[in-house]
Amino acid sequence: MIEYESLGQSNAAFMTELEAAAVRVIRSGWYVLGKEVSAFEAEFGTYIGAKHCIGVANGLDALILSIEALDLPKGSDILVAANTYIATILAILRAGHQPVLVEAELATFNMDPALLPGAMTKKTRAICVTHMFGKICRMDAIAAFAKEHGLKLIEDCAQSHGAKLNGKMSGTFGNAGCFSFYPTKNLGAVGDAGAITTDDDALADRLRHLRNYGSKQKYVNKYPGVNSRLDELQAALLRVKLQHLDAMTAHKRALADIYDQHLPDWVIKPRRREDEFDVFHIYGIRHPERDALRQYLLDNGVKTEVHYPIPPHRQEAMAGILSGNYPIAEEQHATELSLPISNGHTADDIQRVCDVISGFTKTK
Repeated sequence: MIEYESLGQSNAAFMTELEAAAVRVIRSGWYVLGKEVSAFEAEFGTYIGAKHCIGVANGLDALILSIEALDLPKGSDILVAANTYIATILAILRAGHQPVLVEAELATFNMDPALLPGAMTKKTRAICVTHMFGKICRMDAIAAFAKEHGLKLIEDCAQSHGAKLNGKMSGTFGNAGCFSFYPTKNLGAVGDAGAITTDDDALADRLRHLRNYGSKQKYVNKYPGVNSRLDELQAALLRVKLQHLDAMTAHKRALADIYDQHLPDWVIKPRRREDEFDVFHIYGIRHPERDALRQYLLDNGVKTEVHYPIPPHRQEAMAGILSGNYPIAEEQHATELSLPISNGHTADDIQRVCDVISGFTKTK
């Protein structure tokens, strides 16, 4: 059986380094907001190309705190992709604002910049983009639109560690870049972890307060904050894996090349552009008989995933909050199938997946 993801297998190559890092933290006797967090923040900020990096507990908190720190008028409208993972929408709601859905490009799963003018309302104050599946959004057009209309810009980079547009990293185009280091991400911890990147000194200072009860000085609270701190242990483990991120990205891009070359033509593959550097957190194909294809693959020893089976506006939790018709999101959620493409997979594994998929039409 080819698993969709095996975290143990993906982390096996780094086990000696990870174990040493864990022992180092435990022996240090300092477990919250210490040297490991400071070091990771400096290293990840340098990697991304951002002036500041603020470690937080998880990706959702990164989004919530970033939106709160921008100090938008309460009840502002924030434009967000209609097909995003629900966390992006939950963050907008938790920060006291209203999500306004914008359809994505069918071929890329990323927000369509051409639809932004039609989505604007009198209360629109920000755009929150999600770089889906490891492909960066068209931030040239989106950032220009935000600047023209005086909108704040938040990037949900949970799936795009190292993705680039014209050599510029995701997380460096907007006011804040929000990262998740959930274990399955390209840069994954061994638990929950997150970070925010920004070039704004004042915003960074506010975020460092907000993540720690609104305080940077013990028992002195400047803002009504929360407890959302990147753990010392996770920071140490992320420091190890950050050193290998470029190699892991190269491996995933090589596996994507195999899919591109050997999947049958009747599979709708991810679109790649020369000025975009995709990191393939997910290799998502589309097919009108997605569920039948997924079952066929499982029957033949290949596990897959769906990202995501239910669009946000169809979720029970969003009843009375999100409304409208989003046919592109509906089609994407009904036809998307995520194929194995992890650091733990080999070229032979991916070729096997291609061979199995090629046999699907013979069964019909």
